[in-house]
Amino acid sequence: MVEKVLVTGITGFLGKHIALKLLAAGYQVCGTTRQLDRAEEVRDALRPHLSAEALLRLCFIEADLLSDTAWAAAMPGLTAVVHVAAPYAIGNPKDPQTLIRPAVEGTLRVLTMARAAGVMRVVMTSSTGAVLQPGRQDMQDERDWADPDAPMTATANRASILAERAAWDYATRAGMQLTVINAGLTLGPPLDRHFSASVGVVRRMLRGRDPMVAMVGVALSDVRDVAEMHLRAVQRPATIGKRYIGAAGSMTLPDMARLLKRAYPNRRIATMVAPRWLVQVYKLWDPQIAAMMPLLYTMPRLSNLQARTDMDLTFIPPEEAVTAAAAWLVNAGAV
Repeated sequence: MVEKVLVTGITGFLGKHIALKLLAAGYQVCGTTRQLDRAEEVRDALRPHLSAEALLRLCFIEADLLSDTAWAAAMPGLTAVVHVAAPYAIGNPKDPQTLIRPAVEGTLRVLTMARAAGVMRVVMTSSTGAVLQPGRQDMQDERDWADPDAPMTATANRASILAERAAWDYATRAGMQLTVINAGLTLGPPLDRHFSASVGVVRRMLRGRDPMVAMVGVALSDVRDVAEMHLRAVQRPATIGKRYIGAAGSMTLPDMARLLKRAYPNRRIATMVAPRWLVQVYKLWDPQIAAMMPLLYTMPRLSNLQARTDMDLTFIPPEEAVTAAAAWLVNAGAV
């Protein structure tokens, strides 16, 4: 009998890649979306990469993280739930609850509905923002937690921290089998033009929008690795009860810009490092820059040893994640 997995947020950049991995591995996949008319968008994105038979194992259900409607109907017969859906923004919204409430309430709703249906296995997407403590120079790993109440914690990271903590608390009380994948800034090739804000960072560089680039260090993931980690977590009981850092390494934005400039020398890609005072000025009207201020002149150091050991994973280098995203954007005419 074919095992069935529910993927929340299947219309997203990562959600589509996870669905692709699961379908290619023989699973039946049911994806949740807030708008059922986006189902064909997902099928179109996956069609070039899958057989007709695999696509027949894909179904959809309309569900919202802030509503109980339809979740109970989505749960019966599942092997596992892969909870990817979460609000995300690189900038800080005026009302933090626009990110925090759906992240926390949505996560608890998914876990509660799964538990009520007897579905005990959940793999959840979180962020390295829930791990990293800005300013630390030593190596950090899955034992570390970021502080949601630190003054400079970006709203998206705060939402990730609170949602993941809520998931672990509930899973412990309810006896659920939870695995969490903590992804970094996730790049790599999109499957269609509905890509993420993270890929938008590369597009912004390719478009030459900024005259200079801030000295910001980020943990980088390739979407193909992160999707593979979700698949292997579903398949491997040894991952239950653990967090996994899904970042291949770290890179500064200037290094990313220089990498892109070498690949596309005819594009106006800024590589000059912006002085601190100028970044302080730019943050006043650019929410993306404002959200990156805690990372200014920092370089995150994260160990992915646990993922390499438990999942037998060989990570795609950060440089390839950057260039693969850029190549897709250029070839698709998306810049």
